[in-house]
Amino acid sequence: MATDVDAAKRSTTQGAPGRVADVRRRNLSLVLRQLAEGGQSTRARVAAETGLTKASVSSLVADLMSAGLVMEVGLNRAAERGRPGLGVALNSAAATLGMEINVDYVAVGVLNFAGELQFHDVHEQRNAGRDPEEVLYSLQDLAQWALQQADAAGLKVHAGGLAVPGLVDTARGVVLNAPNIGWRNVDIAQWAETLIPAGTFGTAVFNEANSAALAELWYGHGRGLGNYLFISGEVGIGGGIIINSELFDGPGGNAGEIGHMVVDPDGPECSCGGFGCLERYAGQDAIFARAAIEGDNDTERMDRLMQVLDDGDEPALAAVTRAGHYLGVAASSTFRLLNINAAVLGGNFAALERWMAPALRESVERHAPGLSTAGDIVISGLGRQAAVRGAAGSRIRTVMEHPYALLD
Repeated sequence: MATDVDAAKRSTTQGAPGRVADVRRRNLSLVLRQLAEGGQSTRARVAAETGLTKASVSSLVADLMSAGLVMEVGLNRAAERGRPGLGVALNSAAATLGMEINVDYVAVGVLNFAGELQFHDVHEQRNAGRDPEEVLYSLQDLAQWALQQADAAGLKVHAGGLAVPGLVDTARGVVLNAPNIGWRNVDIAQWAETLIPAGTFGTAVFNEANSAALAELWYGHGRGLGNYLFISGEVGIGGGIIINSELFDGPGGNAGEIGHMVVDPDGPECSCGGFGCLERYAGQDAIFARAAIEGDNDTERMDRLMQVLDDGDEPALAAVTRAGHYLGVAASSTFRLLNINAAVLGGNFAALERWMAPALRESVERHAPGLSTAGDIVISGLGRQAAVRGAAGSRIRTVMEHPYALLD
């Protein structure tokens, strides 16, 4: 079935009227991006910043207000000379739904176009080894709760983004391989569309670590770094690469799989089928095993680990130090290969910073001397919100690139 984007591309070959329509579509997106980057503004100032005429901006803003993406925000008396301009901004009632499936939980969140997380909920459950359909149904229930909360708050949810811990074919909506939850070639695109039944843009599927890396760029420390490796520590280890403030995901969309980087060629077999992967040395289960932390509930085991670390337990300290060392080995190789020098620790690695970061920094200095400084190892403050915010934020940008789809 042809899409609005396909039609826009075809219009460039069908004479002047088509080209004019295509230019207008691009200008709608241009105005939205300007408001996203610059915040509240006036029509006159948007015209000056974009190079468009004031008349064009006024017409474009009227369309974007009709689509529910822009709102007027009152008089801005710091505007240009003469009559005060009427302020315009992204509509804070426009939103997207972010969702995440991880090994031991599912999560949802509603993010408005101002980048504010309006609702967020995490449901603890063990997803590893469960039938994908069973997991998806539980996520669907949580998503419906979030949509009801959004509707009650007067928010209009236009699109959804779903983050999963594994290799993803984003174009087809297929989870190619998620070893930590036991999924292989799981087609969830058709199911995902039902999550946002009233949303014009549907639901897209993303890699969890890539989503978290983008969330750090848009809503965390990443903007000040520009180039960095995001390392997400949960049951598995995910990685996202940001270069020149953009996600580098490789030709197939799956670059950054640092958890399966080989740090010991003679090491034990990994769930991915390889040997000596980083996850076997610095993953959550590896740390728990070395620290002799037992149990079936990962949240309770992490709480217990933090407690014994606070108490100075030697096996626990050694386990976390060892994990930090091997994280440094993998990060050093990435720094050298990609010519970047910063890393952001997220997930459980952020929680373990006090005990893990010194070993990580020492390892990086040993294996990549001069490439990184202490200030280049940054701790994410987004917690479990990261992947949800990144998935939702990606969909905000989809809407902003194609706002004409919301116009009659």
